[in-house]
Amino acid sequence: MSIYESLGVPVIINAKGPSTRVSGGFLAPEVTAAMAEAGRACVDMAELQAAASRVIAGITGAEAGIVTSGAAAGLLLSTAACVAGLHPAHMARLPDTTGLKNEVIMVRSQRNFYDHAVRGAGVSIVEVGLPDRFSGAGVRDAEPWEIDAAITERTAAVVYVATPNSRPTLEEVVHTAHARGVPVIVDAAAQLPPATNLRHFISLGADLVAFSGGKALGGPQGSGILCGRRDLIMSAILQNLDLDVEWSQWTPPASLIDKHRLAGLPPHGIGRTCKVGKETIVGLVVALQRYVAVTDDARRLLWLATVERLAAGLSELRQATAQVRDGLVPKLTLTLNGLNARDVCLQLQNGRPSIQVDPSQADQGVLLINPTCLAESDLDLLVDRLRQVLG
Repeated sequence: MSIYESLGVPVIINAKGPSTRVSGGFLAPEVTAAMAEAGRACVDMAELQAAASRVIAGITGAEAGIVTSGAAAGLLLSTAACVAGLHPAHMARLPDTTGLKNEVIMVRSQRNFYDHAVRGAGVSIVEVGLPDRFSGAGVRDAEPWEIDAAITERTAAVVYVATPNSRPTLEEVVHTAHARGVPVIVDAAAQLPPATNLRHFISLGADLVAFSGGKALGGPQGSGILCGRRDLIMSAILQNLDLDVEWSQWTPPASLIDKHRLAGLPPHGIGRTCKVGKETIVGLVVALQRYVAVTDDARRLLWLATVERLAAGLSELRQATAQVRDGLVPKLTLTLNGLNARDVCLQLQNGRPSIQVDPSQADQGVLLINPTCLAESDLDLLVDRLRQVLG
């Protein structure tokens, strides 16, 4: 009996992709083995994060990095670092930001539910720009001068949500913010692949970049990476670690935390709720090393073979047309004929086995099959179930 069976939790077929709601994907044997080994010994957590920092810095080109409990935690820690700096008294006050820099600038078209993590540090978000290109009223979005005009003595940071369509460009935002002495935080949670993005945002001058560890990287689902400027990473980790220790006894690794730059030891910080265990740190580091050891094209070819196999099995559906959509992550599109896409999603979800597909284009009558979280044993079951539902 599997662990899920013993708990009475049904296993699903995840054709949606590495979404947290459906528990992400699978861990490679090397990752699970490393996590199990990590759980059988005790270490100093600051030393372990310092070791992770060396790996992350080497791969991303950043000055330093830490493992977080997800990309959203990275945004909270980033914002807290930009507000508090290396002042223990400021760290102790958060989320009370009275008298501190307590505003963060965001382009209105980049706002999303995850900015709750930013606001959780005690800041207010100042929106700029009107996204006419999305509303259909025009072609414009926010422009650099609007960011510049919004910067005041209360501005702690500019938060930039990276997508291929984000405007203004990150180069323009960095140039504008840095000219006014303001750091730039990049939310790059889902911007892998391509693997080159691990270095891309840092190379363009971003001060802090947050990635998800449980999506394309193949790390533990509750993990992430925060990389960037050493002083800001130092502030972030200080607001995350267990610091219940006497000052004289506290000997953090100098490569991550320079004790001599602090007036004293801060209390447990606002990021203490984002605790990361030793197993997660080790698992993420191993997953990151595995990820950069394989090319994007090698991954694409594996996923493409899966999608093409599914397409072959669904070539004669009566109420849908299956087509392969190639790309960094190849997908299978199911264009429905005479069926309501959301009703089909529910049929798949409520059947046995339960199947989760990507409904992001359901309003256009299209369902997507993402191969990244499909096991070999899932494929025939998925084809059979889709044939039942779609004729």
